[in-house]
Amino acid sequence: MGISFVFLIGLTFTMLYFIYKYNRKKNPVATQIEGSTKLEIIWTVIPTLLVLVMFYYGWAGWVPMRNAPKDSFNIQVTGRMWNYTFQYENGKTTDTLFVPMNKAVKLKLISMDVIHGFYIPAFRIKEDVVPGREKSAWFIAQQEGLFELFCSEYCGLDHSYMYTYVKAMPEQKFNAWYVDTTKHVDAAVVDSPTANGKRIMKNIGCFACHTVDGNKLVGPSFKGIYGHKVTVTTGGNDREVTVDDEYIKKSIYDPNADIVKGYNKGLMQPYVGQLSEDDIKQITEYLKTLK
Repeated sequence: MGISFVFLIGLTFTMLYFIYKYNRKKNPVATQIEGSTKLEIIWTVIPTLLVLVMFYYGWAGWVPMRNAPKDSFNIQVTGRMWNYTFQYENGKTTDTLFVPMNKAVKLKLISMDVIHGFYIPAFRIKEDVVPGREKSAWFIAQQEGLFELFCSEYCGLDHSYMYTYVKAMPEQKFNAWYVDTTKHVDAAVVDSPTANGKRIMKNIGCFACHTVDGNKLVGPSFKGIYGHKVTVTTGGNDREVTVDDEYIKKSIYDPNADIVKGYNKGLMQPYVGQLSEDDIKQITEYLKTLK
């Protein structure tokens, strides 16, 4: 800021002086002023050296900040249209980012579809999440509370709704939450397979592209889909299939194998490695209820 003010004030007064000295009244006839090689070198070399000095100190401060401490608490962040999910090392999955206070938290950032922007304004963190490329960020929450988390990169239809929260808790309180394996997404205890299926679908972003009321969105509606016959395109050929347990499983693990007629290929990414067969069974139970 000091250098900026020096240049701002210096250049402003220089411009005002030139306006006064070379105005039309003092110079009714324009005169040719020869340049100065010495002056050109001075005002090129000095700013260049200043910029390099500032770059050195900025780089020296930035590089260590990119490397998370070795004892960081690791969390995987998965971005997809249009939500974030957070997976912890003990298998717990949430749609709100829970973190301990005063401890380094390292985030492994993954995108399932398009570029998203992982942005926590309160912690001054912003990192693009790029499909096919693993990135990372880290921070230390020094204050207890609930902080907003956004997607800062336009990612499609419901980009503006892609937001959630970071909940920073005292370490003792966080540890109690972390070891309680009965509380998964949003710390909600759900015993019903149907309710669990709905919860899983909500937290992997299914309802961003599919409706439950019969309306068409990015993908087919889930209303009355189970047991219903649909026309799909497989390998360039149309065929009729019945939506059953196996079809649902295949549609989740290999969504581009059978494309429902009237919809586009490549919009849904496979969930192999993200959803277990038990997760899919619970999703299927929920779909059966959407008559």
